[in-house]
Amino acid sequence: MKSKKIQDKFGDNYVADERTFIMGIDQRFTNHFAERFKNLTVLETCTGAGFTTISLAKTAKHIFTVDIDQSHQDKAIRNIQKAGLSSKVSFISGSILDPELLREIPSVDAVFIDPDWAVTGPDHIYRFIKSNTQPPADIVLRNMFEISDNVAIVLPPFIAVKEFKNLPEHECEKLYLGENQELFCLYFGKLIRAFNMTEFYAKI
Repeated sequence: MKSKKIQDKFGDNYVADERTFIMGIDQRFTNHFAERFKNLTVLETCTGAGFTTISLAKTAKHIFTVDIDQSHQDKAIRNIQKAGLSSKVSFISGSILDPELLREIPSVDAVFIDPDWAVTGPDHIYRFIKSNTQPPADIVLRNMFEISDNVAIVLPPFIAVKEFKNLPEHECEKLYLGENQELFCLYFGKLIRAFNMTEFYAKI
């Protein structure tokens, strides 16, 4: 990957390959998410190469971050070190769906979920119910409510909003780069700022 592309998207010349570059969320969004996690102890699922972790660690009290892919986690460890935030991040290797792993995680104030949905192809259907993200977003969300009521989950913009209607009370935020919606983020519990559809426009 060209360092200029990585720096523009994530804020520094971090370590990324094509997969983690595509999976990683633009810093203009991750910095926006991080504002809601100030001074909180946070469980992050699906670390990837640690780009969201970096933004969260700048505002949160501490981050416990979980990933099943050791190669991703190795990149994340290097990136967190480069950002000078190693003391604020604890890495956990394994599946976020593993009950034994969850029992070992210390008490947290909030959870940030970013499942891998970077799947493409003409026949791919984006959905939340019976989700085909990795791990399945609907199952992870349900399980994380057993850890905290204060949860945020990032989802692709192609999901029909009606799929969220049976979820607990939440804020559904649409996130834009220019005129293009790039993401949804659903907020629950004390992370909610408005009980309706909200929008965030990142500066280009």
